[in-house]
Amino acid sequence: MVKLNPRRTDYTNFNTPVLFDREIDEFAQAVLTDYKPQLLKEPCTINFQHFLESYLGASIEYHDIYNEDPNRQILAMTVYGRGEVKVFDRENECVSRIPVPERTVIIDNSVMETGKEGLALFSGLHEAGHMLLHWDVYMRMMDAAVECGEDVMPVVFCRRQHIESVANTRKTRTAEDWREHQADYFAAAIAMPNATFKAFVHSILRQNGYYKASITMGRDSDLDILAHDIIPDAVSDVYGVSKRAARIKLHKTGFVHGEIRIKA
Repeated sequence: MVKLNPRRTDYTNFNTPVLFDREIDEFAQAVLTDYKPQLLKEPCTINFQHFLESYLGASIEYHDIYNEDPNRQILAMTVYGRGEVKVFDRENECVSRIPVPERTVIIDNSVMETGKEGLALFSGLHEAGHMLLHWDVYMRMMDAAVECGEDVMPVVFCRRQHIESVANTRKTRTAEDWREHQADYFAAAIAMPNATFKAFVHSILRQNGYYKASITMGRDSDLDILAHDIIPDAVSDVYGVSKRAARIKLHKTGFVHGEIRIKA
């Protein structure tokens, strides 16, 4: 398994890696080269369960994750040390604690519903990003908490606003913000690697009679449809991601400029 060796870390925040997006792209390419090089040769959908289990050695469980704040939905979590997590027991209609071993990824059952395959893929790869980029960070955080006598749950929660995020990293202010951005950018880099993504998008542009490198939204209604619907549909079909994730990737790679309209 490829290990991250960041050039810079934030020593004041448990050595959170300081990474440019291009560095995450490079790391994702190295991971795919080690895991399954074919994913860098032709556009296709990565099997996130196999990636988590086979490459990262993680276990995957599916539960109704208990959430005390219904306005901040938890889509997935990663367990960094053996412990218990709260889930909703549908059979007995109650909240219960279940033991979960270290290195377990828990995905909320709602993410696995029909029609949400793209969100499920991104949620799983987001957790993979945390495992590859931040495992040592979270272990340091838990060790520090234990030394201070705190009763900590060895779990990192990832909420809806963290996954398929449109957050501008220039506006992020905390180490947690950066870690969530890094995990989400990594998920996109693994699901839609630049090695195939850029050539694929160029081919869709040419098929639709457009030969420039990018589209600026708001200038031509036909081009708006191409940028907002036709290309994201094609990307979603081939890479298995949601149209939301496809649109964000198109903006971040410079194929589309202007307002990010992420709703269908």
